[in-house]
Amino acid sequence: MSKINRRDFLKISGAATAGLAITPPLSGIFNSLFTEEEKPLLENEAVKTPTVCEVCFWNCAGWAYKDKKGRIRKIIGNDKDPHSNGRLCPRGTGGLGMYYDEDRLKHPLIRVTKNGKQVFRKATWEEALSLVAEKMKEIDKKYGKESMALLFHGKTGPHFEHLFKAWGSDTMGEPAGAQCLIAREAGFIATYGAGLASPEPTDIRHTDCLVLIGNHIGENMHNGHVQDVSDLIDRGGTIITVDPRFSTMAAHSTKWLPIKPSTDLALLLAWMNVIINENLYDKDYVEKYTYGFDLLKAHVQKYTPEWAASVTTIPAGDIIETARMMGAASPRVVIHPGRHTAWYGDDTQRSRAIAILNALLGSWGRKGGFYFPEKVKLPKHPHPPFPKPRWSWKDISRQKHKLAIMGITNEIIDHALPEYDGPYKVKGFFITATNPIQSVPPQEKVIRALQNVDFVVVVDTMPSEITGYADVILPEATYLERLDHIRNAHHRQPNLALRYPVVPPRHETKPGWWIAREIALRLGLRDYYEWENFEEVLDWQLKQVGSSLEELKKVGVKYFPRKTPLYIDDYDEPYWFNTNTGKIELYSTDFAEWGYDPMPVYKNHGEAPPGYLRLIYGRLPMHTFGRTINNPNLWELKKEPALWIHPKVAKLYGLTNGQEVWLQNPKGKVSSFPVKVRITERIRHDSVFLPHGFGNKGKLETEEGEIIQTRAYGRGILDSELIYNVEIDPVTGGTGLRNNFVKILIENPHRQKANES
Repeated sequence: MSKINRRDFLKISGAATAGLAITPPLSGIFNSLFTEEEKPLLENEAVKTPTVCEVCFWNCAGWAYKDKKGRIRKIIGNDKDPHSNGRLCPRGTGGLGMYYDEDRLKHPLIRVTKNGKQVFRKATWEEALSLVAEKMKEIDKKYGKESMALLFHGKTGPHFEHLFKAWGSDTMGEPAGAQCLIAREAGFIATYGAGLASPEPTDIRHTDCLVLIGNHIGENMHNGHVQDVSDLIDRGGTIITVDPRFSTMAAHSTKWLPIKPSTDLALLLAWMNVIINENLYDKDYVEKYTYGFDLLKAHVQKYTPEWAASVTTIPAGDIIETARMMGAASPRVVIHPGRHTAWYGDDTQRSRAIAILNALLGSWGRKGGFYFPEKVKLPKHPHPPFPKPRWSWKDISRQKHKLAIMGITNEIIDHALPEYDGPYKVKGFFITATNPIQSVPPQEKVIRALQNVDFVVVVDTMPSEITGYADVILPEATYLERLDHIRNAHHRQPNLALRYPVVPPRHETKPGWWIAREIALRLGLRDYYEWENFEEVLDWQLKQVGSSLEELKKVGVKYFPRKTPLYIDDYDEPYWFNTNTGKIELYSTDFAEWGYDPMPVYKNHGEAPPGYLRLIYGRLPMHTFGRTINNPNLWELKKEPALWIHPKVAKLYGLTNGQEVWLQNPKGKVSSFPVKVRITERIRHDSVFLPHGFGNKGKLETEEGEIIQTRAYGRGILDSELIYNVEIDPVTGGTGLRNNFVKILIENPHRQKANES
């Protein structure tokens, strides 16, 4: 197949539709599934199958119930599961909507040119898989295996990681790394010699004071933490929420601090100033376990509450009061580290500040602070050693960012741009379970990279923006239809959870493990796949730790005994931290050696251009960004977003509730679709808030007709379409996206442009 010029295809799927959203009716999706009157499903008539939810990363274990006809009737939590405690959130119970969604991808598709126009045609699996293997071999012959890059996410990702490593490419990245976790993990590793992973080991169930700084528990629906926070509210615990908007948690907080965006580090340093100078820190803990306290004490003297008040707009009295609340609760206090921690480009240092603050209060490894998690040592299935690639993501990222702990997706994409002329060229993309068009701004750069490479293959369950740029689309089965790796969560007690197929895959979809293995066989990698069905791999692994696939099919979740104490005070021997000094490093010796600030330093991030407002993005409790917008169950809960605007701003523009507006960034980029206004005092006057994941533009033209997400297409504004400024963290390569600004347009700019034309 000749190289495709995707510019032709962009005219089909990338053009804005003058701001008009497609709003078809549900068409009785679920009514058509159950044609006869349904009776309640009795326990003795149901077939139970263990599953692990993949509507979000929390991966709660549950049970899927089928009736005698094999139809999935409900999903509930597994009572044994520490992630859910037997209770699923709305996303989890609504997850079966993914399975029944008729907009999902149904069969393999291959891009072709027909009558001068690029379209997709239906293909057999044999044809599609053979073409993928053929194109990967061509890239290997021309540039080397390393020039084929993997971008991945979710539980299906490890199947394709194994494929790529077996083939000889370690050029891979996960958007969630650079955008969410990488800065946080590096900051905590530099402080404690240990990261946090997921779920974060916060002992909220025993805490007396919880501090949320840019963390939206209750909107992010991190199930176990939401339940723990709910209990904390019931028992009258102290909650301090720092947020430019009056979030769900702010409404339940003892104190809400409506901070000026981009000034969080100033507040954290001022809190340290108060806690140290007023002797609110845990003196015995700091003396026994930390290194560099005197250096830190001298460092924070200039960061007074009065100085921070001038920066953050939070009154100095409130800064002092909240610092005293934390000190009074020590060590039963948690300054929550958050998850999406890439904000302004100095995010590793901000995460360091959170880690240091927890250390001063003596909460790390303490009851009511952070517990020490454990996980099962589950061995990998035997296979030959992976070949060593000539270069990898480390050569792309580690030279610039010494604490990059995984491939930086933005930098991998940079190496696919036509202007890149270095030694580490990316000439093909294999993309699974992620949508870089939505998730990796700036969008224009991602599109140029996709247009420039020789080949793009996408594995997905739904038609999204990224599928429109593929040469081959491979339809994956949903999580209810497939087997994946055992969930091996680190928690209070080590445990394993099984996702087993509840039903056979619908249409012509296939599980990720099958797709990866079939490609591997066509690449001559049989030695790395000495099994026919992934069940063999899981059963072997489980038997190595005293269990079996049959046992987990019956119980869903199995616990294993801890081997070390849960808290630091329970150790008989002095506790050693995995740092250069063996202690908690308030002054980072690694950072000092590598030329980074050894203690966090506040840096100003500038102001909005005149006439512009800061764009704050976030999530809704019923949706996991673009992944769930088209889910018929969850779409019914929230069909479109609203743009939060302060009444002062609304008055300036003459806006009313429900009015449609468009947004434009300083580079002149205008949103493709409009969004309705929500006028509220719950947002600062210098900012607007927009839920992420809406404004879908995924549309596929096929020989048989159009494939589209009928409920999601064109609803609201996609924030990443407007993001033009990506602030790169020098320590980790994290991609800060919160220094972006927009102005409000009342008239439809697309209609105006069409009239001018």
